[in-house]
Amino acid sequence: MYYRDCLIPEGGIYLQKLEELLELGGTKRDIIFLVISGAALLLSIAGISPFPFDMAWIAIILCGIPIILEAFIGLVTAFDIKADVLVSIALAASVIIGEDFAAGEVAFIMQLGALLEDLTVAKARAGIEKLVHLTPRTARRLTGSSEETVPAEEVQVGDILRVLPGESIPVDGVILSGETSVDQAVMTGESLPVDKGPGDEVSSGTVNQFGAFEMRASKVGEDSSIQRMIRLVQSADAGKAKIVGIADRWATWIVVIALSAAVLTWLISGEIIRAVTILVVFCPCALVLATPTAIMAAIGNATKHGFLVREGDALERLASVKNITFDKTGTLTFGTPEVTAVESFLPQLTDHELYAAAASAEMNSEHPLGKAVVRCYNRENDASSTEGSKAPVSPEEFRMLPGRGVRALAGGKEILAGNPELLSENGILLPPAMRDRAGAFESEGCTVIYLAVDGTAAGLIALSDTVRPDAQHTIDEVKAARAVPVLLTGDHESAARHIAEQLHISEVHANCLPEEKLRWIDTFEKNGRPVCMIGDGINDAPSLKKACVGIAMGGIGSDIAVDAADIALVNDDISELPHLLRLSGKMMRTIRLNLTFSMTLNFIAILLAITGILNPVVGALVHNAGSVLVIINSALLLKWKKS
Repeated sequence: MYYRDCLIPEGGIYLQKLEELLELGGTKRDIIFLVISGAALLLSIAGISPFPFDMAWIAIILCGIPIILEAFIGLVTAFDIKADVLVSIALAASVIIGEDFAAGEVAFIMQLGALLEDLTVAKARAGIEKLVHLTPRTARRLTGSSEETVPAEEVQVGDILRVLPGESIPVDGVILSGETSVDQAVMTGESLPVDKGPGDEVSSGTVNQFGAFEMRASKVGEDSSIQRMIRLVQSADAGKAKIVGIADRWATWIVVIALSAAVLTWLISGEIIRAVTILVVFCPCALVLATPTAIMAAIGNATKHGFLVREGDALERLASVKNITFDKTGTLTFGTPEVTAVESFLPQLTDHELYAAAASAEMNSEHPLGKAVVRCYNRENDASSTEGSKAPVSPEEFRMLPGRGVRALAGGKEILAGNPELLSENGILLPPAMRDRAGAFESEGCTVIYLAVDGTAAGLIALSDTVRPDAQHTIDEVKAARAVPVLLTGDHESAARHIAEQLHISEVHANCLPEEKLRWIDTFEKNGRPVCMIGDGINDAPSLKKACVGIAMGGIGSDIAVDAADIALVNDDISELPHLLRLSGKMMRTIRLNLTFSMTLNFIAILLAITGILNPVVGALVHNAGSVLVIINSALLLKWKKS
């Protein structure tokens, strides 16, 4: 017993070494071996042999031995019966009875199928590593009257920290003093910073934009928001089921049926060659090729339409999708605020004059809303030819007020631009009509900048994210493809509802943090509605991993989102999404046709082999001709497009 126990670990080491040996050279080695084997088989069938052995033996050694070794390792380590078990039996039987060409041909076609399958599998990705890099490394901890810089992992709950403008917030906490604006895109995906003040919560990994503040740490280390995000991505990836190849799924039954048919035929007929022929024609060559060839052709088609398919089975999964969940910002919208309305409430000040005053006041602003006002005004001014059009003037005085807005002196006028608190602090009352108008804009998902000139409430500017021009057509086509569009966003309810109404999306879930998006996706899939998630931000990475299929906006999306996704939309043209949905369905129909044809051909060949009509060489040629037809049928997907 002791002796046996000692041998097992050693045997495991040998198997591990064997696996490592088989992996040497990777894809390049496989391609070289296939080229050499293909040439050797051509010479064999032509009867040319510069060596004292059949040239088919080169294919048997280069292509067949790796198949036999992999089958052996699978059986020994986990009793894993795959298609390569039957292939190994057929190879051995063919060699025993001297049918070298048949053995080499089968080995070649099987290795070709394996190579095609490997080429459809994406390489390992670095999305989690990139998320790790977002984690703040240091923190400014206050101890009495002094300040010390410490590693972020040493921060304890209750510590008082100082965060300066431009710094990432090291841990979750609550602001004690100071006013600021925080970029929360890493958590919510929204491009606009959120104003924060005493009592407001802030999350690790988010970025302090303007003002310095002091905070008390509430969640540190593994409990912090950014660390939870990393764990979400990891767990979502681990929980995503991988599709098993058709041939491997049915391998056990194929092996049993083939061996039973071969043994019975031998016993009844007494001719071992008939039994070997059955094993040869039963080799699932076409079955193995049916899926990877169709997938590769479909991937080629998708590439022409701007999709980079990063996971080999992504299109196979996409065909089963029932819900298409869209992130809002950057996916259905451009993700940049645009001025949608300017309204003056002073008779002596026109809308355009108020707009010009606001652009002058915001000229030196670093806030995204202020930059948007200046950008939109300049664009409108450049396009206008009216006499009243003029460029904004540089302010004589400018002051940024974090969490409030800006104060500027421009053109001899004192201008305040910001939120209602800014005007209230300066003793400026908002007329009821202005409040009502602002409320109407906010109900439509707009952000409102309130303006005061020389101490009087002057008007407002409404900004909002704008819908992509192709979004409505895309949603209509998604519905036509019998998928249900769902809006899943971190934006607030009113903005989400406004966009959904524009695009006729009936199901909306707003104010979603990354973990909440995961819960919704999990709920959909548990209810038998597989999800395709489309997003662009870091906050979408866990959802892109978790969903049955994740599609990232490759042009404007973050690298982390692209790494987490199965498919990247390179040019951000979502109008191509319906084509991808239809392509996945067409691909699955092609695969099913390939499988039906190959199995039918194999069973006919088996019947002919049982009756002795086919010998091993002719049998190999017949069923490999089926493999060629499968490849041709799959290749038609390359140029497919619904007319």
